[in-house]
Amino acid sequence: MPVANQHRYARSRGLLAATAALLCAAVAGCAPQDDSDSAKSPGRGSCVKGKPATETAGKLTVGTDKPAYAPWFQDDDPSNGKGFESAVAYAVAERLGYGPSDVIWQTVPFQNSFAPGDKKFDFDLNQISISDERRRAVDFSPGYYDVRQAVIALKDSPAAKATSVADLKRAKLGAQVGSTSLDVLNDVIKPGPRPAVFQKNDFAKTALKNGQVDAIVVDLPTAFYITSTEVKEAKIVGQFDAKGGKAEQFGLVLDKGSALTACVSGAVDSLRKDGTLARLEKKWLSEAADAPVLK
Repeated sequence: MPVANQHRYARSRGLLAATAALLCAAVAGCAPQDDSDSAKSPGRGSCVKGKPATETAGKLTVGTDKPAYAPWFQDDDPSNGKGFESAVAYAVAERLGYGPSDVIWQTVPFQNSFAPGDKKFDFDLNQISISDERRRAVDFSPGYYDVRQAVIALKDSPAAKATSVADLKRAKLGAQVGSTSLDVLNDVIKPGPRPAVFQKNDFAKTALKNGQVDAIVVDLPTAFYITSTEVKEAKIVGQFDAKGGKAEQFGLVLDKGSALTACVSGAVDSLRKDGTLARLEKKWLSEAADAPVLK
């Protein structure tokens, strides 16, 4: 560009900038732009029904797997508001301005919920543990439940007599693929026999019943439910300490970079702060309290 033209261009840009500043001062709500993450986060007033936009206008789409297991859900029906995670979903929806009739439930396989790629849900909850690896593909809310993993075995199995991690090393164990239960199995127990990996916990329970595995690893509330209702011939052998002293937490999953992440996170924080999460946990997960700790 010729020098003369450069000067004219600079003067034009300056004039435009000055005009924009005058207009900004005259219009209420005009504010400087900031590319920082905090500036991109919606303010308190932005977290209302319809803002940010959702998958379906005026509705909140929530994903979970099928079957939807107790005690997280009841009667394989997430929409009835019964079970801890169903209750949490509706409590979050309410904080965002969505009533029960505004919530749409969508079936999302466990592995798909945190896999890379665009999501067709606004958030998903399905006992999905927060991890740095998963954060690379999706966003998470703060944790809504602190959980430990547990081992269950048939009462007449040698594994049922285990009192330490070492006692389980020769056992044939199983867990759901992609789960933190499988991580604990591999990283904490480190059994000699190759672990059995199942697509769903239903398949793991069937394998346990049929004696194809000596024991399976699941989260503690699920362990209580399985042994009290579904496989009564099984018992909880024990639970594990939190890895590295840091509690494992379940979080709501959102699309990577979702405009809803800040609002959903704020809703979860408020539910924890005012005691709602604790009340829901007591109501739906009261049995998941004490079990021997395996070391």
